[in-house]
Amino acid sequence: MKNNIHILDCTLRDGGYVNEWKWGFLRARAIINNLVRAGIDVIEVGFLRNVNGYNENVTTCNRIEELNRLLPDRCGRSHFSAMAMCSNYDVIRLSPYNGQGIELVRITAHDYDIDEGFEFAEKIKTLGYKISINPINIMGYSTEQVLAIIKKANAIAPYQFSVVDTFGSMKLRDMERLVRIVDCELNPDIRLGVHLHENMSLGVALSQRFLDIKFQRDITVDASLMGIGRDPGNLPIELITDHINDNFGVTYKIEYLLDSIEDHISEMRGKSKWGYNTAYYLSARHNLHRNYSEYYLNKGDLTHRDINAIFENFSGNKKTAFDKEYAETLYIEYKSNNIDDTVDSEKLTAKLLGHKILILAPGATLTTHKNFILNYISKHKPIVVSVNFVPTDYDIDYAFFGNARRYQMSEGKLCKIITTSNFTAEKTDYRLNYIKLFNKNDKFVNSMLLFLRFIGSIGIKRVSLAGTDGFVKHKQNYFDEYLWSANQNIADINVYTSNLLHSTGVELNFITPSLYDKGEMNYGGTI
Repeated sequence: MKNNIHILDCTLRDGGYVNEWKWGFLRARAIINNLVRAGIDVIEVGFLRNVNGYNENVTTCNRIEELNRLLPDRCGRSHFSAMAMCSNYDVIRLSPYNGQGIELVRITAHDYDIDEGFEFAEKIKTLGYKISINPINIMGYSTEQVLAIIKKANAIAPYQFSVVDTFGSMKLRDMERLVRIVDCELNPDIRLGVHLHENMSLGVALSQRFLDIKFQRDITVDASLMGIGRDPGNLPIELITDHINDNFGVTYKIEYLLDSIEDHISEMRGKSKWGYNTAYYLSARHNLHRNYSEYYLNKGDLTHRDINAIFENFSGNKKTAFDKEYAETLYIEYKSNNIDDTVDSEKLTAKLLGHKILILAPGATLTTHKNFILNYISKHKPIVVSVNFVPTDYDIDYAFFGNARRYQMSEGKLCKIITTSNFTAEKTDYRLNYIKLFNKNDKFVNSMLLFLRFIGSIGIKRVSLAGTDGFVKHKQNYFDEYLWSANQNIADINVYTSNLLHSTGVELNFITPSLYDKGEMNYGGTI
């Protein structure tokens, strides 16, 4: 049997995760027009969701008539779809299909509400729409569970059933196994679709293999312009249509896709990146919700080795839906390496107590105020401690690390090394108990804060600081660009960090300009 192949574009729906679906009415129409000109078979216009009112510039709507306003007068061979989830859309808002506009509604459901999803789908079908059943994270189901879902799908006879690789964890052997099971058990008049994500950068390979399989039915492949979608993105439509043109005798007009990318998508890539990312590879490897990768990346103090180790301890029932409280619990458990640091603490106390202390942070003022800092060191003869880096332009006595990522990035450790117990260091001279220094209410781990807490605990009342600049938007915040930069809300992180630093009871003498200096606070920031 020669399969009838459809390409479904999900740019305006799945790509909306990048821009909160704020495409703008004219931009959305322009994208749809180009997709029609390119001959794309199905164009997904947006989400049906319970939202407050109608905004023509946003592709999430209460009513299908609102999405239909985006459609062109001439639709060529293109058909149109929308997506809905039973947990966030009241089907009573959906008017019956009148033979025009969006005709296909794709229904998604998690494993915990899959039965409600089927009931939801049946209600939509009775309104005259074609329906597609898109179970979220089919890779998380056992073979028996997949068979049970297919049996339910057969009972309601949807237009399409899709294999959705929600967490991007599918490999070629998984593709072969799953789609053959579905093809064998699904009624032959039901179309089979596939929706892929780029966690492992396998979307193109998987889709090409899917197209090569000899199915008993017609098939659909989901894709989006330039692969736009929630990080790490989707299968790029321009690549898969080009492959289909070359191998299946179809004539998608690729130039219209490229024009849309140039006019509407490329500019967004610089503002909100999507695409292959090693952290999302790790979440895919363990078949976890991608939000877990985002959560641990934003901690800022975990290596990919750390993240992988945490993922290995995940409970099976916590993988599908992101649970922030559970993620935080595992984080604290992983970091909570409780040790007896009495000996090392006493040794450091003997070395530091009674001396002037200068702490170096990696701010850009280490370069701009270098002569001043060196003169200060020459005049006051302090013990110099760097935090989370080892500078090459300064002679230091100690380097303190409370962050595994920064420890791994540092080279030429020619000084004494102090580390906290929340990670394993290849070389350390003093190891301090992380549990004593970290407060569970801290929003993020700040190594300067950890060291100041230790300083205060051993009776040091006053220290001087250099390079504690604070963060300024669109500015190089570190003296060396190889160091990790903050990507959070600048004003919020500055206020929060300042409050923490001034909460330790240690008097802070800023010898270089700092947004954390109580006399110079301008958190939004200029220095």
